[in-house]
Amino acid sequence: MIQADKILQFNPGDIAVNYKYNDCIFYALSVGVGMDATDTLQLPFVYEKNLSVMPMMASILGWGGRLTDPTYGIDNRMVVASDLDVELHRPLRTEDQLISQPRVSHVIDKGGGQAAIIQFQRILYQQDMTPVATIRNSIMARNQGGFGGSDGGLEAPHVMPTRAPDLTCDLPTSNNLALLFRLHGDSNPIHVDPQLAGKAGFNKPLLHGAATFGVAGHALIRCVLKAQLHHFSRMRARFAKPFFPGDTLRTEIWIDGLTVSFRCLALERNEVTLNNGCLLLHPE
Repeated sequence: MIQADKILQFNPGDIAVNYKYNDCIFYALSVGVGMDATDTLQLPFVYEKNLSVMPMMASILGWGGRLTDPTYGIDNRMVVASDLDVELHRPLRTEDQLISQPRVSHVIDKGGGQAAIIQFQRILYQQDMTPVATIRNSIMARNQGGFGGSDGGLEAPHVMPTRAPDLTCDLPTSNNLALLFRLHGDSNPIHVDPQLAGKAGFNKPLLHGAATFGVAGHALIRCVLKAQLHHFSRMRARFAKPFFPGDTLRTEIWIDGLTVSFRCLALERNEVTLNNGCLLLHPE
C-alpha cells in the first residue's frame, strides 16, 4: 500500500547539473529532431554552429530519480507519467553548471481501485541560487488508490478551446526513440522490454511521457516560436493515452494572444495522447 508520509519525505538533496553543448544536441535527437537532416528549422538544435537549446530540455535536468524503495509501497510496474510542466525563468544556455533541488509536493488518493497521483517539483538554480527553471511532474500509480490520502491539491487542467485548431503539425518519430531517451536517466523497463511492457498492460514498449512532451515542444517551436525561443515562458500538458515509438504525433494548436493551447494525437490511431496543453509566451 502507498505510504504517503514516507513519499512526502523524499529528499535526495542538492543535485549538481553540469551539461555542455553535446548534451543539448543529444536531447534534441532523443525527441526526434534531426530526422530530416536537411530541414533548416531542425538543424540549429543538432549542429553546434549557432546552437539553439530546446526549452523542454529542462525536463530532464536534475531529475531526482524513480521512487523504487519498497518502503514507499509503490508497484512500479503500474507507474506511468501523468503530467509535465516546465517553466523557464531565463532561457537555457548551451553550457551550464546548475543546482537541482527536487522534492515531492503532493500525494493524491483517487480512491479504491483508482490511481494514486504523486507530484514532484524541482527548481534548477544558478550557482548564486538565482532560479533558472521550475519543473513540476506527476506520476500515476495505477490501481493503487485507497490508501486514505487527500484527493486534491493539484492545479486544475488547462481548459481547451472549442473551435477548430488554428494550426496542425505532424511529426514522425523513430522506432528507437525510447532507446535514446532512456539514456537521460529514466530506465523504467516498460520503455524498452516488450515482456515487462506486456505485464504492465501495454502491447509493446511505450515512449516516455517526457519524450512525447519534447516532440510536442518541437511542434510548437516550428509553428509558434520559430527562432524566438526567448518567448518561451511555461509549457504544461497532461498525458492521456500511451504514445509509442514509430507513431506520428499530430499537434493541434490554438493561439490566443500570449496563451497557446495544444493537444496531441497518435495519428495512426486517431487517439489523443497529450491533452490540456498550454504554452505561455513572454510578451517582450
